Amino acid sequence: MMLRSTIHDCEKKTAKDRNEHEIPPVTELRRMLWINGGSDNHLDEVWPNLYLGDAWAARNKQLLQSHSFTHILNAADGKYNINTGASYYRELQITYYGVEAFDSASFAINVFFYPAAKFIHEGLNAPGGKIFVHCAMGISRSAALVLAFLMIHQHMTLVDAIVTVNKKRDICPNIGFLAQLRELNIKLAKERKGKV
Repeated sequence: MMLRSTIHDCEKKTAKDRNEHEIPPVTELRRMLWINGGSDNHLDEVWPNLYLGDAWAARNKQLLQSHSFTHILNAADGKYNINTGASYYRELQITYYGVEAFDSASFAINVFFYPAAKFIHEGLNAPGGKIFVHCAMGISRSAALVLAFLMIHQHMTLVDAIVTVNKKRDICPNIGFLAQLRELNIKLAKERKGKV
C-alpha cells in the first residue's frame, strides 16, 4: 500500500513542483516499474509516432512496413546482439541508427542518451516521421533511450517519463541504467533551473 501511495504522490506532482532533491532513489524508481499498466506486445506506441519493441518486431519487415516506420533505432546493435544494420532495411527506405549497448548494470548507456535522443527527435520531426526503438526484449536498453529522449526533448522528469511509457508498455531498465537516468534528471533540472 505504501508503494502505491509513493507512486501516486510522484504522479500528482507536476514537473515544476519537483526539484533534483525530490527524485526518488533508484530503489523506488525500480519499484515504480513493477506496477505495470502497459503491455508486453512485440511493439507498442509509447509516445505519438514513437514505438518501443523487441528483436522479433525489428526483424519482421512486413510488420515494420505495415506501420510505415521511417526510422529505426537499434539499442542492441552489433555482432553479438541484434545484428540487423542499415542494409537489412534498405528496401524499406528506413533511416537506421545503431547503438552497441549491453544490458548490464555496469554498462555506460549514458554516453548514448543525447545522440539517441537527437536521432529520435529529428525522426519525429521529419515529414511523416515514425520511429521504432528496440533492443532484444524492448524493456531495458531501448526503454532507457526512450526515457532519455522524453527527458531531454519533452522536458519530462524521470518519474513523468517512466509513468508515461509504463502506461503503454511494461518496461524495466536495469538498475545501472536507472541510476544513469536519475543522474541525467539531476543534470537537466539544474540546467533548466539556471535558465529560468
